[in-house]
Amino acid sequence: MNDTEQPRIVVLGGGSAGWITACLLHNEWAGRGASITVVESPEIGIIGVGEGSTPQLKAFFDHLGIEEADWMAACDATFKLGIRFSGWSERPGFESYFHPFPGPVDLHTEPGFFHNCGLARRGFDVPAHPDDWFLATHLAEESQSPKPAENFPFAPSYGYHFDAYKLGAFLRDWATERGVKHKPLKVCDIELNENGDVNALLCDGGDRIAGDFFVDCSGFRSVIAQQALAEPFISFSDNLLNDRAVVMPSQHTGPFKPQTDAVAMKAGWRWSIPLISRVGNGYVYSSQHISDDEAEHELRCAIGTESSDVEARFLSMRVGRVANSWTNNCLAAGLSQGFLEPLEATALHIVIATALDFAKAYEAGGFTALHRDGFNRRTASRYEGIRDYIVAHYRLNQRTDTAYWRENAANQILSDGLKAMMTSWFTHQDMAGALDTAYDQAYYSNASWHCLFSGYGTYPGVAKMQQPSGKVSPVDPNQIQAMLQACSCNFPAVHSGDEKL
Repeated sequence: MNDTEQPRIVVLGGGSAGWITACLLHNEWAGRGASITVVESPEIGIIGVGEGSTPQLKAFFDHLGIEEADWMAACDATFKLGIRFSGWSERPGFESYFHPFPGPVDLHTEPGFFHNCGLARRGFDVPAHPDDWFLATHLAEESQSPKPAENFPFAPSYGYHFDAYKLGAFLRDWATERGVKHKPLKVCDIELNENGDVNALLCDGGDRIAGDFFVDCSGFRSVIAQQALAEPFISFSDNLLNDRAVVMPSQHTGPFKPQTDAVAMKAGWRWSIPLISRVGNGYVYSSQHISDDEAEHELRCAIGTESSDVEARFLSMRVGRVANSWTNNCLAAGLSQGFLEPLEATALHIVIATALDFAKAYEAGGFTALHRDGFNRRTASRYEGIRDYIVAHYRLNQRTDTAYWRENAANQILSDGLKAMMTSWFTHQDMAGALDTAYDQAYYSNASWHCLFSGYGTYPGVAKMQQPSGKVSPVDPNQIQAMLQACSCNFPAVHSGDEKL
């Protein structure tokens, strides 16, 4: 193709990934005559493991001009200010910590946090727990909304919790109303030409869906990218041990907090995600360390559904990524492209980033593969940067009670980037400088890395800590808390059942 032609884009698979990609590509190119068609089988279900997002999802809806109140009400959605990690450390005082999404107020509190962390890393007994320093942490603990009064212009960043099935349906309706074509057909074969490019999707009943470019959102099956085009898959299983999940809903039983809970379990961790009508729960675990029956029992005991007849659903996970997300005239997206377990809720973040970067690269190259290699390098780097941050949760864990946690803590299969971040922390070097050196693009901020290391209490042992004296002057977190308390007066409370949670 050239830049005077109008590309025909065919997306295989719906769900959140397929419809997000279709919406974004339609928004970019529909005005110049491009056509977007989504082919999804009514017989194939949506996995829908993740029901949480990063602030990238808000940016997505803002980009499309979709009103927050409209989609949230349709998708059982609530606000998310961050993630509360509990049980990942046995060190007294560090049994739990909150990883917030950064906001403008935090620019005034982060320097004190970094300063105290630096002192604690050198063995001084100073307040250096992340929960004392961020507005989002305070708001989540007090069950407050991230939407401030009009006279307070410093809203924190926030994501959402949502029903994945309803999100896909909402985006499908939004897209088709604006001209995206929807074909509820089951694909039975992929037609390739002599160059190895995809010509068309062949469907049951004889339908043939031709296109110029194809987006594979067919899930773990990766029908086009991995099956038809034989794109290799790079596994991350050497340093991410979890390969199974058991999921089930439960009812609200306690005070609502606009946060995801990530609670350590015997052979993995479980999420708790509050929606309007229910709580989404899942236990992500290693099948080498626990059986399905044992995992289900442990989850039921944790969420109080031991005697409930609510059905448990089991999912297999293949953690890793394809070698090249864009190969021939096909872009792999969503689970077809790769999967990083939902510990940091990055699945839709990657889908959105992939679609936007692809749209820019494809158009800049005149709707050719001119910029394909650069796109593939950036996408691979994104996966590996996020992977490293997730691996760090396991490698730095401070638990010793089960073989699963001990094996994770002993893991030596680490990237150079993660090794550099760990070396910087434990040798008292500048973390911001290490982050710039370790990664071409920082997918997690300096504050996020500090929250992770400090949240586990990865400081010298208690017996080695000394009281600050002389020129060692820590920042008093009580002063920070007073400022955050004053700021929080501008934010309303949230309540379970409120359509604007």
